[in-house]
Amino acid sequence: MMIANAIQRMIAHCEGSQHDIQHFLKVYAYARTIGLQEGLAPDVQQRLELAAIVHDIACRMCREKYCSTKPEYQEPEGAKMARPFLAALGLPEAEIDRLCYMVGHHHSRDYVDGPDFQVLMEADFLVNAADHGLSQDKIRQMETDLFRTQSGKALLREMYLRQAPQA
Repeated sequence: MMIANAIQRMIAHCEGSQHDIQHFLKVYAYARTIGLQEGLAPDVQQRLELAAIVHDIACRMCREKYCSTKPEYQEPEGAKMARPFLAALGLPEAEIDRLCYMVGHHHSRDYVDGPDFQVLMEADFLVNAADHGLSQDKIRQMETDLFRTQSGKALLREMYLRQAPQA
């Protein structure tokens, strides 16, 4: 029920921004899929799913305050905004700290320090690659540079690197 409550609250937080709502729901779906396929422990899976839901919590505010959602704005603001959102779900402080760390660094590969964070990065890339129209070369580069899970790599290949059948 916690995940459903978090999704409902995040939809309300987005104040009707279809882009923001669709983005976090897609990242959540890929994160959930990869995490389950990778066999994450239930507590790690829940943390991953919550991180996917709130990872872009600061986007709307950053657009208003900075006219930008660049990582240098979004990450620190997101870490601050995620704390009360997550506390309202009744999470323990240590779990909130971990989630805020992930939200506060989710565009920074150098900070990935566990399977929950790794899968979040992969899921976010799967969505952003389409949103930003990345080239095949960039996607292949990210497959090597970012992706570590077999499930994430399989999704990336099926979604972006699969050759269409010849007519």
